[in-house]
This record gives sequence, structure tokens and C-alpha cells, in this order.
Amino acid sequence: MSLKLAKQLSKSSVISLSRHFTNGPRLPTKLLHAKPGFVPKYVSADEALAMVNSDSDIYVGNHASAPNVLLEALCRRVDSANLNNIRMSHLILSGNCPQFDPKYHGKIQNNSLFICPGNRKNVNLGAADYTPIFLSEVPSLYTSGTLNVDFALITVSPPDELGFCTLGVDIDTTLAAATSAKKIIALVNSTMPRTRGHTTVHSSHFAAMVQTDRPIAFRQSGGEEMSETEQRIGKIIAENLVDNGATLQLGIGAIPDSALAAMKQHKDLGVHTEMFSDGVIDLIDRGIINNQKKAFMPGKTVSSFAFGTKEFYKKIDNNPEFYFAPCDFTNHIDIVRRNSKMTSINSAIEIDLTGQIVSDSIGRNFFSGFGGQVDFMAASPHGFDGLGKAIIALPSRTTKGQTKIVPFLTQGSGVVTTRAHARYIVTEHGIANLWGKSIRQRAYELIQISHPDDREALEKAAFDRFKVMPSA
Repeated sequence: MSLKLAKQLSKSSVISLSRHFTNGPRLPTKLLHAKPGFVPKYVSADEALAMVNSDSDIYVGNHASAPNVLLEALCRRVDSANLNNIRMSHLILSGNCPQFDPKYHGKIQNNSLFICPGNRKNVNLGAADYTPIFLSEVPSLYTSGTLNVDFALITVSPPDELGFCTLGVDIDTTLAAATSAKKIIALVNSTMPRTRGHTTVHSSHFAAMVQTDRPIAFRQSGGEEMSETEQRIGKIIAENLVDNGATLQLGIGAIPDSALAAMKQHKDLGVHTEMFSDGVIDLIDRGIINNQKKAFMPGKTVSSFAFGTKEFYKKIDNNPEFYFAPCDFTNHIDIVRRNSKMTSINSAIEIDLTGQIVSDSIGRNFFSGFGGQVDFMAASPHGFDGLGKAIIALPSRTTKGQTKIVPFLTQGSGVVTTRAHARYIVTEHGIANLWGKSIRQRAYELIQISHPDDREALEKAAFDRFKVMPSA
């Protein structure tokens, strides 16, 4: 090989790597390397939490990685030492979370960055906080010091012979919070899968380690039963908006699950998402999701967290097909845009006739959070290949028979996805494409996919509001 050719190849490799990884987040590596001269020790949960005192900021690992054993010990510590002014931050927590009990109001203040069912009542009673934020920006809350972390309570897979653990099925915000924490207390769970990707942490960084064999939170086999309406919506999405070779992002809920279930005739799908569950595994086992057509990280299912059945966790354990990374990587706009035929599928609670989308609240009551919806709604249509799609899906009516497509948003409801971000809106009655449409045209498109019994009233309401009859 000539020197000139070698230089050209070297330059080409640098360009190729930079094309993949420049303009993206710089992932933290502090916890990847062993801490010289420090050997962590196993202690009981009560011994570990004895180091927590009043006026402490605590980060709690999320989803299936919620360190319930440590949370129970923390509450015992609060009781025995009469602690107060304990400030917690977290996303969705699964399993037993005693800190949500009203007896701890005034002692433990929970700050939900995405509201979980256990803390929803507290938030709406003013006994807990809710911070609206894009999922892609949550890690920077910790790395910037905007949210202080005195203690990070996390769950990890058991260390290998060199002392390396993984963050298991929940990397999203945990890596940033743990890296920023003054002390890390790790719950070493024998049931936590060992995951691949940017998930490795060395146990020498742990101030204390606590062992448990309690199963991590999991879905029951079969999952939630999908309604006929949800199945219809999933079929419409799969048959009309998901191309062969598409890269998928899937939000949380029955509708994204129903869309996956309707893709059994597709070919060469890929996944780049913030989360995934059993529906993805089913399509992998069928050879439908193979990640072979992905322009970015081909061959890998990329996600920041996962939640599924016990069989699901067995499938991803130490499996190099799955790449887990923090959510400021998975949801970063420049990373998302590199994927081919990037197709995001998310759900909503309500939409008005102008295209404003409500996803985190029901009227004046807060319900969930922003999550990654806006991250992907903003990025997917602007994929570098020009073939991306952003989809919002919702039933046309609530279970009580009220329309979800409304002239005005319910008082108190908050907009998560703006009318300028709105693209494809899907109900069981069809698809409305709002991009480039005027308010008059949007109202017409949305009325066409509303429940037939609501269309006349919506037309009248649209005329009253816009002073013009909706039309194509």
C-alpha cells in the first residue's frame, strides 16, 4: 500500500467516525475506570443508608432499576434518626417506594422529572414536585450542578472478576447523576441483566454495596390487553406510515405496542429509541427487526432503558445486539437525525384543532411528563436522509365517550408538543397530516379523523373560533 493511499484511508476513517459522533454529547467515562486504592465493601442496607443525614439531595435510579431495598432502608433511617429536608429526584419508579407515603410529607420531598403512578397523587396535592423537561436534557441537570446529588441510589448488575458492574436496563439519567454524585450507594441485584453499551461502571466508585436477590420490576407475560380501538390505530400506523427499512422510536403505552404488533409483515426494521419492551423482542425473534438497514449503528438496537417480562430480561442479558446509552445520547437531535427512515411513534392525551398536543396532563392535573416525545418529534422529520416521520396517535374519544380532538384545550392542560411540531396525527378513524397546513386546513383534517358523532359539533366550534369553515 502506498503512503498516499494509507493517508487517504486514514483520513476517510476519521471522517467516517466524525460523521457518526461529532455534534453529539460527550459521554461521561469517570466511573468506567477503577479508583486507585479503594475497595468497596458489602454492607447491609441499613448500614449503607446510615451515612445519609438531614438536608441531603438524593438521586434515585429509575424504572426496573429502582433500588427498592435502599428506599425502604432510607425510610427506616428517616424514622429512626428523625431526618428531614431530604430532597429526591427521579423519573418513573417501579416496585415498593415507601417514600411516597403521606407520613413522609415534610420530611422527604420528591421531585419527579417524569411523574410515576406512585407519586401522581402527591404531585397534584402539592406534596411533591414536578419538573417539566425534555428527557434529552435531564442528564445536564446533574452534570451542570443544577440538581445537586449528595447520594446516588442505584441498582447494578453483579461485578465481574475485575470489579466491573453495569447499570443494567436503566442508563438514561443514572450515569450522569451517579457521575455527579458525592457518594454512590449501589444495590447489587443478582436478577439485573448485564447490558452492553455505555453502561459499565467500576465498583471502586461505590461508597457502599448492598446485595439483594429480590427480582427487579417486570411486566407480567402477555402484558396489558389492547383494546379494539388501540389495535385499529396500530394497524393504521403500521400499514400506512411505517416503511420497510424504517428505524423506529417508540413511546410508552398501548398504542406504540399495538403498532409493533401490527408490523409482522414488515422487513428490515431497526430500533433507535429511548425505551423498548417485549414487542421489540417479538419482532427480533421473527427476523423483522434486524437493524441491518440502519445508517447509524447498524446491527444494534439502541435504547436508554428497557422494561419487560422476565423472559425479556433474559434475552438482553449480556447480548451485544442491544446497545444501552444515556438519554442525552439516544435522544440527541443530531444522533436521531443520522438514522435512516427515522419513524417516531408517540401517544397523546388531547389535541386541539390547531394541532397543540397535550401529553403530560389531564386538565389541571399533572399525569406524566415530557419524556422524549418532543426530542423525537423535532428530530425525526429532519433526518439526514429526508425520509423521517413523526407520528402522534390517540383514540378519538376517552373511555367516557368525550372527544379527545377539541376546539380548545381543557382548562389547565399543558402543551407538550407544539402545533408547529405536529405532523402525522392518527386515530382509529384515519390519518391527518398537519405539516404545512393552515389553521383552517388543520381543523378540517383533524375533524375528519374525529369520532363521526363529534364531527358536526367540532365544525360548529371551529367556525365559532376561527370565523371560517374548516376546509381542505
